[in-house]
Amino acid sequence: MRILKSLALLLFFVTALASAQNKEITLEEIWDGSFRTERMDALHSMKNGQQYSVLNYENRTSQIDIFDYKTLEKVKTLVSASSIDDIDYFTDYTFSADETKVLLATDVEPIFRRSTLGKYYVYDTKTNKTSLVSEEKIQEPTFSPDGTKIAYGLNNNLYIKDLSTNTTRQITFDGEKNKIINGITDWVYEEEFSFVRAFEWNAASNHIAFIRFDESNVPEFSMDVYGKNLYQTQHVFKYPKAGEANAKVSLHLYDLNSEKTKEFKPKKAYNDFYIPRIKWTNDAKILSAQYMNRHQNELDLWLINANTGDGKLVLEETDNAYVDVTFDLTFLKDNSFIWTSEKDGWNHIYHYEDTGKLINQVTSGNWEVTNYYGYDEDTKRIFYQSTEDGSINRSVYSIGLNGKNKKRLTKNTGTNNAAFSADFTYFINTYSSATNPPEYTLNNAKTGDVIKSIKDNDKLSQKLAEYKTSAKEFSTINVNGNDLNMWMIKPANFDASKTYPLFMYQYSGPGSQEVSNSWNSSNDYWFQHLAQQGYIVACVDGRGTGYKGADFKKVTQNELGKYEVEDQIAAAKQLAQLPYIDENNIGIWGWSYGGFMSSNALFKGNDTFSMAIAVAPVTSWRFYDTIYTERYMTTPQENPSGYDENSPINHVDKLKGDFLLIHGTGDDNVHVQNTMRMVEALIQADKQFEWMLYPDKNHGIYGGNTRLHLYKKMTNFIHEHLGENRNVPDSKKTENTKIKG
Repeated sequence: MRILKSLALLLFFVTALASAQNKEITLEEIWDGSFRTERMDALHSMKNGQQYSVLNYENRTSQIDIFDYKTLEKVKTLVSASSIDDIDYFTDYTFSADETKVLLATDVEPIFRRSTLGKYYVYDTKTNKTSLVSEEKIQEPTFSPDGTKIAYGLNNNLYIKDLSTNTTRQITFDGEKNKIINGITDWVYEEEFSFVRAFEWNAASNHIAFIRFDESNVPEFSMDVYGKNLYQTQHVFKYPKAGEANAKVSLHLYDLNSEKTKEFKPKKAYNDFYIPRIKWTNDAKILSAQYMNRHQNELDLWLINANTGDGKLVLEETDNAYVDVTFDLTFLKDNSFIWTSEKDGWNHIYHYEDTGKLINQVTSGNWEVTNYYGYDEDTKRIFYQSTEDGSINRSVYSIGLNGKNKKRLTKNTGTNNAAFSADFTYFINTYSSATNPPEYTLNNAKTGDVIKSIKDNDKLSQKLAEYKTSAKEFSTINVNGNDLNMWMIKPANFDASKTYPLFMYQYSGPGSQEVSNSWNSSNDYWFQHLAQQGYIVACVDGRGTGYKGADFKKVTQNELGKYEVEDQIAAAKQLAQLPYIDENNIGIWGWSYGGFMSSNALFKGNDTFSMAIAVAPVTSWRFYDTIYTERYMTTPQENPSGYDENSPINHVDKLKGDFLLIHGTGDDNVHVQNTMRMVEALIQADKQFEWMLYPDKNHGIYGGNTRLHLYKKMTNFIHEHLGENRNVPDSKKTENTKIKG
């Protein structure tokens, strides 16, 4: 069924390409939602495994709808904001384990990348009554497994709300802004270990484990907030830069019955360490905790008895570079556990006894497990996503816990991502490729067969068929002894006898991937816009990027920016030899790590690149945070040359081409300090450049008209400095653009 549909769409698309492709993508369309894709929001499998819920918006209100997996028909609307007096809308929801209660998130405001504050209500599906968890905005409210209580963070302390008695208990009392945090991560844990809730209920609902952060000695960083007031204010928060003091962390267990808290102290000497994960096992008295040294090349798994406070070290993993922390740890009924590791050179799945003895390596091969979905106790099968059909693709597989009887469950080449039903009977697959926008299908989890189509983006495909677009051509390019993944977008009216400016895009950060056979992002629409105006756009994933084995990824250890820049320069030089590439007009751009890279490429590759755009770049690794930077570089005290020789701020004297530097002043991640220090270095080196600051905008630089303004700014710069040998008609010029030539 899927093949026939794809063929029909392909025939339609090809016909449309041949006859109707005459419209050009505008910057306004990219950012006004004209090309928005249909999605399934907040998908949740109900515990019966036969139904799923989604968050829908109808008649200007939000509601949770329940659907039947087998028929895909709507069973009912579980709850709608329109039926609750105190709620105008909700933006997310969480079920209690027995699904008799639903936690509704309202009036949510962001703090940092992942953290939020919000008002939360509990909706009782039996009584249809709604109650407010707290009058104040709170963080990370979480049901106890028995559904009778909710734990949450407020003002750096932990609280428990008893839903049956409507009483609240405070369980920590020393929380203080910029000093002590209980149960909620600090800035650097949130950003680099990618979690916010640092507390966990045990299965019996009588213990809460939590991490305490003592930030007292962590240096403060402040950002001016300009807003609309007469005087600007300051946002002051703790931010440990590379080599500086981290928060001191400790692990605590609170007993709800005795109302006492005990601290776990491992029987191993840790000098400076992290606790990046805690998770209760299926045994209600046994907690698992992962401890990691500051260099992040040693990861220990502890099993802790909550009753006695004793701990047992069951697994020690080491690496010459670093050990990745994941969320994949899964405990089975017998408390044996599933673990993922790169220890054989590729990321794979392992099965261990609860003593830490290896039972078997479940998956193996020169490919990566990219997502672990779960384990079905009934069939003893593991479900996962991997790169087995190519590093730029993703497919979904099942395999026996014993490593036998592997089966590919998805058929289409591209990017497949699965959401399994609670009983692993079904999965909803999201499939996309460079030529196919996302579509959602219901699949049989045993065979992988498509049962029904749920949602597609055929209307978007038909709409795009009216535009003058170009194929994203995938290939590899041999650079510095490696076959690097690459894509290229040429103008739709490409003529190999002509020459075109080349505009390169990359991110290049450790373990990242930009050359991916998946549906385009907003940047891809922009690349199509540029191709329409006569540019060739290309992207190369160099050494240090992901999904090609640990050695390929970790070669950049202690030298961030060295090999990655060498690869971008070499790739540009090789592409410049193509007869249709104008070797005198090659540009490069990137955001964040990519901005660090584009700056370095322009400075160090000044005989190759004629222009660069750097958005929110790191300009010296000395300015960035401990966990990320030291994972790859150790500390500046230990590795000063690695920090300084590869940071663009120290190479401004090499600038010859045209340079545009962009930053948001409210960037809590890559501080605007990076750009300010770069600007001063450029000035003192007497180098001309252009720059743009976006007031109060964070690392994403968005909000209101901001993104459109940003991309117009970059497009104008490209036209002015990469299109010198071209004549672009006035009708193709972006507002305020001056085209040379």
